[in-house]
Amino acid sequence: MTGFSDSAQTMSLVAFTSVATITLLLCVMTGPDRDGLDEFYTGYGFLSPMRNGLAIAGDYISAASVLGTGGVIALCGYDGIVLALSTTLSLMLLMFLLAEPLRNAGRFTMGDALARRMPGRAVRMTACAVTIAALLPLMLVQLAGAGQLLAFILGFSNDSLKTGCVVGLGLLMISYAAIGGMKGTALIQILKIVMLLGSGAVVAVLILRQFAWDPGALFHAASQRSGVGDAFLHSGLEFAGGTNPRLDMITSELTVVLGGACLPHITMRTYTASSARQVRRSMSWAVSAVALFVLVVTVVGFGATALIGRATIAAADPQGNTAYLLGSRAAFGPDVSTAETLLFTTVTTAIFLTLLASVAGMILACANSLAHDVFAARAPQMPARREMTLARVSALAVGIPAILLSVQVQHRNLQPLVTLSFCLGASAIAPALVYGLFWRRYTRAGLLWTLIGGTLAVLALMPGTNLVSGSPTALFPDADFNWFPFTTTGLVTIPLGFALGWAGTVVSGRRKAEEQRRQYEAVEGWILAGAVRRSG
Repeated sequence: MTGFSDSAQTMSLVAFTSVATITLLLCVMTGPDRDGLDEFYTGYGFLSPMRNGLAIAGDYISAASVLGTGGVIALCGYDGIVLALSTTLSLMLLMFLLAEPLRNAGRFTMGDALARRMPGRAVRMTACAVTIAALLPLMLVQLAGAGQLLAFILGFSNDSLKTGCVVGLGLLMISYAAIGGMKGTALIQILKIVMLLGSGAVVAVLILRQFAWDPGALFHAASQRSGVGDAFLHSGLEFAGGTNPRLDMITSELTVVLGGACLPHITMRTYTASSARQVRRSMSWAVSAVALFVLVVTVVGFGATALIGRATIAAADPQGNTAYLLGSRAAFGPDVSTAETLLFTTVTTAIFLTLLASVAGMILACANSLAHDVFAARAPQMPARREMTLARVSALAVGIPAILLSVQVQHRNLQPLVTLSFCLGASAIAPALVYGLFWRRYTRAGLLWTLIGGTLAVLALMPGTNLVSGSPTALFPDADFNWFPFTTTGLVTIPLGFALGWAGTVVSGRRKAEEQRRQYEAVEGWILAGAVRRSG
């Protein structure tokens, strides 16, 4: 079924079981004390800048990034490279613009950072709702993909087995978040990124060796076997069926750049740094790791097309989600030695660990926000032990519905859900963070208008996009209600999110804006320069 040998499948199964056991044991051993609230939420800043940077990169490079980006590169060539570079640019934007102010303003969650200058339950509850709305679609994609991926690697096709994989892995991911907290999930992210980059780099070297170390020869071979010739090496292939492909491409990449690094499971890692200098150094390591990932996934994606052909990749999965694995397998040639089988097992295990770690980080971000911004905000003097218990119960409250929903959607094209998360990040969270951290006159009304209005606008427009209906690869291939002929909602919702923040502030009135300006100036030194580290 997959072209993977029985020995590779057996070794992968053994490796998956071993990794799941070891990582769960790591979480148990490094889990916080019962009263260690700061330890649960931030890990007490125990990581060095390099390790924290690797943990940030681990959170940032999700399974959707590895499999989805690899697939777009293998099927669409140049457009896939632009997408991969956009993910790096997004993290650079976070590093240069938002990372230090976020670390200075926040304590545990995005709600902390926004409530720093605009205290109130409404702000915290809205921030929590947007956090869950932005991360739940990504969780569904990763959980549903877990069953499909294991079926592909291990060679089974039974739907009940796939569902069992989704449920079992989902419970394991909840355990990571609830038991390990920030420290446990950080260690898993570090292990995942080291395995992913290490195994990927070796595969990329093997692919380049087959083309005499000449990237030009690799690209030429990929274009020859793509079935579309030189168009594979030029922009427009991914969006060729749209009414305005160039504009669609620009808005899609803008959505990735603005939304990718602003998602709450990424920004929460900035709170783990103990100083502004540490967060700068951590982000430098994270950007370097993501840049290396972009090089690796580009070579493996083009290698998959060059070695086995675009048609074969599309036949295995219309979205190309298996291209990274197929390219890794093709790098070894027809005769695979024991050492090469071991290396391929490392690749599949890295992907498996990527699935586990990504969802665990997202569950942790949602659970932290639910416990800290909703429950603990209602009782400011809540004991640390009780809040930590609430955070662990919240992980279960978020994770169980995610598992149930992912079982229902596992057989559909889930690309619209990935796009939905990025659109929410770019249209609601990014404007709120930029205004909240830098605009003196920004008011509570402006913030709520940005978060609520941006989110509702994305939810209203998303059903009308190309990804939901109107094509054979859409979420609903037999329906056609494609009244918004673009891949993302960013063309309308990104400017709307910023405009709503401005309008809400203007409507608040001059007196409210001046009052807010004075409140901002009182904490400006803390937010922008880290003059004081907030401790409560």
